[in-house]
Amino acid sequence: MPEFVKTGVEGLDSILNGGIVKNAAVLISGNPGTGKSILGLQYLYNGVDKYDEGGIYLTFEEAEDDIQEAAESIGFDRWSEYVEEGKIKVYDKRALLRDGDFSSTLDRILGDLQDTSYDRLVLDSLTMFQLFFDDEKEQRQYLLKFIDILKDSDLTSLLTTEQSAIFPETEIGLENFLTDGNIYLIQSPAGATSNRYVWVAKMRKQSIKNSMFPLEINDGGIQIYEQAAGFSMVGESPPWFGEEGDLE
Repeated sequence: MPEFVKTGVEGLDSILNGGIVKNAAVLISGNPGTGKSILGLQYLYNGVDKYDEGGIYLTFEEAEDDIQEAAESIGFDRWSEYVEEGKIKVYDKRALLRDGDFSSTLDRILGDLQDTSYDRLVLDSLTMFQLFFDDEKEQRQYLLKFIDILKDSDLTSLLTTEQSAIFPETEIGLENFLTDGNIYLIQSPAGATSNRYVWVAKMRKQSIKNSMFPLEINDGGIQIYEQAAGFSMVGESPPWFGEEGDLE
């Protein structure tokens, strides 16, 4: 029987039938504005706040001050306290891009990844990670190496990635095959606004509820409404997905 790590996100752990399998690396896919970064922040914050599990946040796109501001604006009021106490370790874009090549960056953060005081990791985003490499072979090599390090370090990880097409099945990239699970965050236009959904497409070593569930982003982060599934992703037609999205 696998051991599960709870995300602490209302509704999500139930959809996953207990949480994420320990030491798994899970891809969080979606267009800009769907809530990928918020989910990553929430996963780490809940880890400390609810389960006494430390986390590492790697971002190629934001400065540490901006991350703190984003976390506190969504209701994660103790984020800076947890960072100061070392319960959440942040590598922002300045730290990650300082060396100029990912092999040097990997060497520099390896000590923290192997520190047993950390249980969770978020990489935001894998899209930027892949820009370090010239071809798919090199991407595959380093992505495999990186995921192996995460697993060897007993980290249960979320890796965010951007997709240009909103309908999930239109893009199956290399990262989909190398990770243990894929969770899509989706926006569907609804007049002047949009509806948000989550779809758990795959999770190795565990059963999942394969429907699209509505979600909202409020103070306190993401909330998923398990009892209000829009439709099954098997054998039924999803709503039309447009190209526009709000900022995350």
